[in-house]
Amino acid sequence: MNLLAVASRDNPRYKQLLKLATSAQARKREGLSLLDGVHPVAVYLEQVGPPALLAISDSGAAHPEIAALLQRAEGTVLQLPDALFGAISQVEHGVGVVAAITTPRPELPAHIAGDCLLIEHLQDPGNLGSLLRSAAAAGVAQVLLSEQTAYAWSPKVLRAGQGAHFALTIYEGVDLPAVLPRLAAPLVATSSHAKTAVYDADLRGPVAWLFGNEGAGVSAPLLQKATLQVCIPMAAATESLNVAAAGAICMFEAVRQRRAGKQETGRLAA
Repeated sequence: MNLLAVASRDNPRYKQLLKLATSAQARKREGLSLLDGVHPVAVYLEQVGPPALLAISDSGAAHPEIAALLQRAEGTVLQLPDALFGAISQVEHGVGVVAAITTPRPELPAHIAGDCLLIEHLQDPGNLGSLLRSAAAAGVAQVLLSEQTAYAWSPKVLRAGQGAHFALTIYEGVDLPAVLPRLAAPLVATSSHAKTAVYDADLRGPVAWLFGNEGAGVSAPLLQKATLQVCIPMAAATESLNVAAAGAICMFEAVRQRRAGKQETGRLAA
């Protein structure tokens, strides 16, 4: 690892990082995304490998977490004055590390087996990042995003995901109705009008979860294609849940049911 001090705004590598931090067009044109913060960068180094470019701030250079990251880094690492670094980073009170990474572009398979998550027209980056984080934690490995859904590799979604992206295979710009025949698992959609509570549904097998827009929910044509519609019972005074919270409840209800089933099997075997 070679630490290179950069003090000029005209440095080509710094200018590249600044464009990635401020321009969605630049990120898509170059096929790169920007990780901001110790935890996402650490997860990337652990699960993927060296990033395309790594930069730290002067004040963060001696931070123990950054020192640990640098031990795993390869190639040249830029060290920037705090003022230059501040123009790149959007993390408040961060310790000072960013990484440019190659944006994954997986090809949608002909057959989609196991648990997966389908998201239609979700607009808020924070909600999307939280859903991705819950999916990774619940063991849901594949995520399919409709064309109108927020860009999964934007800085805000990456920050909300906190490294979850790298435990997932994320497909963007998917025509969700057209892809349904490829699903091996039944399609389960959330709807406030559903008569079946998620806790009463049999979720012990693989599930293709479907969640929709923050306000409108899943569109009517897609909702009609669901194998099962479920709701989350709530107190009468509560109208609805945030989609990220609803997604976490549903995915972890499946985790709970499968765990309970294994425990019951273990008791019968004993």
